[in-house]
Order: sequence, then C-alpha cells, then structure tokens
Amino acid sequence: MALTTETLTVQGMTCGGCVAAVERALLQVHGVTAVAVDLQAGEVGVDYDPGRTGREELVRAVVQAGFKVAS
Repeated sequence: MALTTETLTVQGMTCGGCVAAVERALLQVHGVTAVAVDLQAGEVGVDYDPGRTGREELVRAVVQAGFKVAS
C-alpha cells in the first residue's frame, strides 16, 4: 500500500483542544494512517491510502470538526 501525504492549512486552531479535535476527526476517516498537527504553523500533515480516501474527505472531516481549510 503506497501512502500519500497531504498538508492542509487549517484556520481557527488556537489551543491543544483544537489540535486534539482535528486529530480525532481526521483519524476517523477511513484510510488515514497518521496525523501530525503543527499548531503554530496552522498546518496538518495527513498520511492516507489514496485508494480509500482523498483530499475532499479530509477537508470535510476538518470542517465538520468546526475549522476552516484554506484552499
């Protein structure tokens, strides 16, 4: 299985609770294997199986958790 890494710029993260919410939301997406959040940079690195999910699903999970993703 070849994984893909996507970096999302997430707006609205201000604390550790925000980081945890984003991590939790992304780890629930089928095919996501790892999530690394950089609060100061406002970026989230996501490793996932492109055969099971894609950028649209990742963005949807972050938005549903209450944050915005820059395009």
